[in-house]
Amino acid sequence: MDESDPTLLPGLHPILRRIYLARNIKSEQALDHSLATLPKPEQLLGMDAMVDHLVEAVEEKQRLLIVADYDTDGATSCAVGKLGLEMLGAQPVAYLVPDRFQYGYGLSAKIVRLAAEKHHPDTIITVDNGIASIEGVEAARALGIKVLITDHHLPGETLPEADAIVNPNQPGDDFPSKALAGVGVIFYVLLALRARLRESGWFERQGIAQPNLGNLLDLVALGTVADVVPLDALNRTLVAQGIQRIRAGRTRVGLLALLEIAKCNPHTVVAADFGFKVAPRLNAAGRLDDMSVGIECLLSEEQEMAQRFALELDQWNRKRREIEEGMKNQAFALLDQLKTPDATSAKSGVCLYDKNWHEGVVGIVASRIKDRLHRPVIAFAPASDNNHEIKGSARSIPGVHIRDVLSDIAAQHPDLIIQYGGHAMAAGVKLHINNHPPFAMAFDAAVKAHLDGVDLTNTLYSDGALDASTLTLDFAEQLSQGGPWGQNFPEPLFDGRFEVDQVRILSGKHLKFVLKLPATEQRIDAIAFFVEQPESWLGSRAVDIAYHLSVNEFRDQRSAQLLIESLTKCEE
Repeated sequence: MDESDPTLLPGLHPILRRIYLARNIKSEQALDHSLATLPKPEQLLGMDAMVDHLVEAVEEKQRLLIVADYDTDGATSCAVGKLGLEMLGAQPVAYLVPDRFQYGYGLSAKIVRLAAEKHHPDTIITVDNGIASIEGVEAARALGIKVLITDHHLPGETLPEADAIVNPNQPGDDFPSKALAGVGVIFYVLLALRARLRESGWFERQGIAQPNLGNLLDLVALGTVADVVPLDALNRTLVAQGIQRIRAGRTRVGLLALLEIAKCNPHTVVAADFGFKVAPRLNAAGRLDDMSVGIECLLSEEQEMAQRFALELDQWNRKRREIEEGMKNQAFALLDQLKTPDATSAKSGVCLYDKNWHEGVVGIVASRIKDRLHRPVIAFAPASDNNHEIKGSARSIPGVHIRDVLSDIAAQHPDLIIQYGGHAMAAGVKLHINNHPPFAMAFDAAVKAHLDGVDLTNTLYSDGALDASTLTLDFAEQLSQGGPWGQNFPEPLFDGRFEVDQVRILSGKHLKFVLKLPATEQRIDAIAFFVEQPESWLGSRAVDIAYHLSVNEFRDQRSAQLLIESLTKCEE
């Protein structure tokens, strides 16, 4: 790529232009996040059949029940599905989220029986799950209940015999994006349904205005970022549109309450706020208690009720942090028992299990250990619904498709795994407790077979150095507006050497620096989160850092700040 070519992205700040080119953005059209750029819904395989059934359900005033997952993607998918269907004229739509501790994940036969007893649905619509629910679909059909599956998880060799399936990752689907989150899939279904109802004259016959489904894009953006799906062109558009609406003050009161309790300014919100501040509060409900609290928050119409739900979610998140801290320390202790100090030369894939761990928090622990080792990790906890089983949550690194790893193990050792499913970077798995040792060995071997060409050094790739003229609030705001940044479209990362003017410890685990800018007397604030042995950095005179240039807001004042990703002491 010739960065000197003046026809490529003219008129941009030269550094921002270089950043885009490094991410394979070569034209202004690739930066167009208007809704007109989205692929058409009918390009999704199975959409015609899906809409046929939904039109019939709406016109016949069928009892519709949404069965959702218990993470943020599932919660936003549920809220978008319920709100959108009702906006389009469906009767009040019920929803059901399986209790992860009693029923586990997805549309199981047990959940179908509960749904039938509690809601008596004519049609079940799955969101963010269902593609692996073969037994659940069979149970529903036996009861005379239709099943419409909307999902984005990778399918197995056999698909459930549902009445309709929309999933961009099912075999034979030529939809241009395979990266839609669950919330993106149900949003696309609603777009197709609205188009069909409009063509049939439904809105005129009912005397209702054609709804603006764009009003749901704040929730679509939240779920898309929270599920850490790749931000390809389609997902960047969905997220950008949602952020634009939030900044303009057009967001649901429940999401606004969550932003406020997370101390995020809705007028300057960025994608990272969804992933690091809002989603953890929603996920905490599904991890520890009942995701219905999160869904009701997103559905709230009254500010006072929304704030009450947001406060409850914040309290659950505080409890989750306490549990996580203890489990993380135990996990690090288990690593210390391995042959090498960091376990990296001993294992390609790491499995950890403790009988006292909480099954709702093992995913976060796996993520923390993965970040430390830069190895695929599965953390297991006892299954609360079966004393003889354990449930694991897997997190992977770029280049190792974790669901493919589990698929290989299932093929080579069919008696080891009870159930599994997931994405390239995250997955879930269930085992008999006695199978953990052989599974751990099989996992290590299977990961090793997938490591060809994979970087295990956890290399950080920098967008270069910035000088004092660009370490400014103005350029930080340009970078913020230049996103949305996220998975597979990384936020710009810079590097440099700085003299330390001041350094202090915050909350016993973070470091706050005042750094001197190169070749000037100017200073800039910088912060490094969760630093091991932070006291060892006191008295440092100079540091090499990799950092994001961000905007810090404090007491209505905005300033440039460096968010440190990597920190190294300079040799004296």
